Amino acid sequence: MTQNLSGKTALVTGGGSGIGESVCLRLAGDGAHVVVVDLNLDAAQRTVIKIEQAGGEASAYECDISQHGQTKEVFAKILEQSAVDILINNAGIAHVGNLESTAEADLDRLYSVNVKGVYNAMSALIGAMKAQKSGVIINLASVASSVGIADRFAYSMTKGAVLTMTYSVAKDYINDGIRCNCIAPGRVHTPFVDNFLEKNYPDTKQEMFEKLSKSQPIGRMGQADEIAGLIAYLCSDQAAFITGSNIPIDGGFVTLNN
Repeated sequence: MTQNLSGKTALVTGGGSGIGESVCLRLAGDGAHVVVVDLNLDAAQRTVIKIEQAGGEASAYECDISQHGQTKEVFAKILEQSAVDILINNAGIAHVGNLESTAEADLDRLYSVNVKGVYNAMSALIGAMKAQKSGVIINLASVASSVGIADRFAYSMTKGAVLTMTYSVAKDYINDGIRCNCIAPGRVHTPFVDNFLEKNYPDTKQEMFEKLSKSQPIGRMGQADEIAGLIAYLCSDQAAFITGSNIPIDGGFVTLNN
């Protein structure tokens, strides 16, 4: 089911690949002008080309969202071109390890992107959204925000922060016409998963893929376009009564894995 996002401008961080790319394509297909923001400008431009080939409208910007000053500067340039109606905080990085195997540098690296990056992006746009008395912010949290997952110490820390930042922003700006929600995906099949298996399990890739797939009670990983579909709905006027929510999309991982 498509949503009517005509006349809206949506900014998507990490839009050059994986879930972010799928979100960009979906929002553009639903009529939004999509601003693709990515650390890799070439990747962002490839997403723009795909959108334009499908008849949509998009633009690409390079930005390291872990850098506060750079994010403010790039987002200010974007706002000079158009109001931003929708912010999708998708960009993020992962780390495998428990407390003992998580170095300080690992913790700082994940914090800088997954927590500070979300803060930087919201901080750069919240003033403009307040001024226009409207806005939708969707943050990508995780099942790791609310349940314990082995060997994900730093990652879980950051995604827990994304969840609580979402609650805080939803509460503080509800009277400014701004809705803020997050979604909590389970494991989603993206190039990241394939690269992880290739790097860590080169001789047993298929076996590990099946094992990871079956960790979701539904028996498979999610697909990026399924995540994009939920995000498109939450961005639409049909979801106008939803704010301050953490919406799972995890094949039953949180509630049925017992």
